[in-house]
Amino acid sequence: MTAVDDVRYWRHPAVSGVHLLRAHYVNHGFGRHSHDTFVLGVATTGVEELWLGGQVHRVRPGGLVMINPGVVHTGRPADEGGWAYRVFYPDVDVVAEVAGTPNPWFTEQVVYDADAAAALVAAHRAAESADPLAAGSLLGHALSTLLRAYGGERSPVPAGGGRDVEAAREILHERLAEPPSLAELAAEVGTGQFALLRAFRARHGLPPHAYLNQLRVRRACALLDQGTPVARAAVEVGFTDQSHLARHFRRIVGVPPGHYRRKNVQDRP
Repeated sequence: MTAVDDVRYWRHPAVSGVHLLRAHYVNHGFGRHSHDTFVLGVATTGVEELWLGGQVHRVRPGGLVMINPGVVHTGRPADEGGWAYRVFYPDVDVVAEVAGTPNPWFTEQVVYDADAAAALVAAHRAAESADPLAAGSLLGHALSTLLRAYGGERSPVPAGGGRDVEAAREILHERLAEPPSLAELAAEVGTGQFALLRAFRARHGLPPHAYLNQLRVRRACALLDQGTPVARAAVEVGFTDQSHLARHFRRIVGVPPGHYRRKNVQDRP
């Protein structure tokens, strides 16, 4: 039995800043991760076990999932049959334009709303068609439907670790390929390594090493979008080799990096 059945990851044909995933996962599970985009998905068959917001949800067919940027979550099959779903990954700017606010936020995480789910599925199916006008229009309608029912404004982020955590985060961004050890990182920002570990996880939902791997995967996505070969992208972002990238990439993105690169190069609008 294969881990992934009937998976596709691609760019939206009419709206830049939007990626899509359609997949049936049987054995595959996502590790803890977050996205810098929104995640808007509808389960179509099977049951997903989703850890989100400190709770475990069993998402059944028709379940509508709304995950805000930066929110850590996981996903895995709830039983041996796996689950299938359709997902949009719209950039913040895309949702902000529809919402009419620079800081859009969804106030619910998992709901069962037949009309909203149907609108999202219709928009997703349209993005697989050869009609970009319909694809763009139905996406706008789906986002408007979700925002009217569940949209809000993002609250200010609490300090939760203050300047030490933000300084450490900036160092990881700047030294992606050659990061310091935890002790070196803590020394550079002027705190203890275990104090930094606790504060960083409280602020970002992940410890520094997991945050770094996620950041590397995001940077790898950007390189693959440009057509960079997978092996070269792996080295440029700091992974030891292509297999090292592939292991982390699939746990976060849901498809192998080669699959991601082929689809994004072929489907570029």
